[in-house]
Amino acid sequence: ACAGHKTQNHFLFPPLIIITQPNLPSSSQFFEGDFVSLSCEEDDSSTGWTLRRNTSREQRTQCGDGFGTSAGPSCIFKHIVTLDSGVYWCESREGAISNMVNLTVSGKLMILQSPVLPVIEGDDVTLLCQTKTTPSNLPAAFYKDGSLIRKQPTGHMTIQHVSRSDEGLYKCDISGHGESPSSWITVTGEELHSAEKPATTILPPHKALPPASPHLVFRVVLHLLVFCPYFISTLLMVSLYRSRDKGNTLTLLT
Repeated sequence: ACAGHKTQNHFLFPPLIIITQPNLPSSSQFFEGDFVSLSCEEDDSSTGWTLRRNTSREQRTQCGDGFGTSAGPSCIFKHIVTLDSGVYWCESREGAISNMVNLTVSGKLMILQSPVLPVIEGDDVTLLCQTKTTPSNLPAAFYKDGSLIRKQPTGHMTIQHVSRSDEGLYKCDISGHGESPSSWITVTGEELHSAEKPATTILPPHKALPPASPHLVFRVVLHLLVFCPYFISTLLMVSLYRSRDKGNTLTLLT
């Protein structure tokens, strides 16, 4: 599970909601009557985090007070119903919130199993068109933003190496069973786990000057030895000339 990063007992990022069903992958769509568990999870414990939701009837209600059964860090729905459809999130005492997840509970015979959390760009994503009463391997048609993508003979479709252009609203249809509700798939360029640690910037190393060669050092010293005596002697001659000129001037004045 992904978790919030903790520094000196303060959370920089809140935990993620984890959605589970027995023997089934995480999904944001459920059949009415399904068992569902939602959790606010951290590395060590989930003390201080509360699961809340907004529905068409209620706003900011919390687990155990109007919906679900609170069980430590988890909120349990033994038999979820269509009225449980809504937006769910975890919230800390300080008011920090996790990602929000839109859950849909269907009273129909079809749902679409799709990723709950944002998908990493470049990963493969599998969508499953699931029926409530028959095996989920029937031929299915998959749609994105209302347009048919493809028809698959086995009820599931894999999008390889997803990109931002694959982001959108998906649903599926099986002939004779109807169509599923729609679910939004988000594609992100960064792993969600990167929220667990502060960003680190790596600066390029400074370019070191190349070491001076012995030959270069020798030439510099040689030039100094030749030039310095010449320069010093020139200064002495100029100084003596000026002194002599000054002395002649004084003699003429007297």
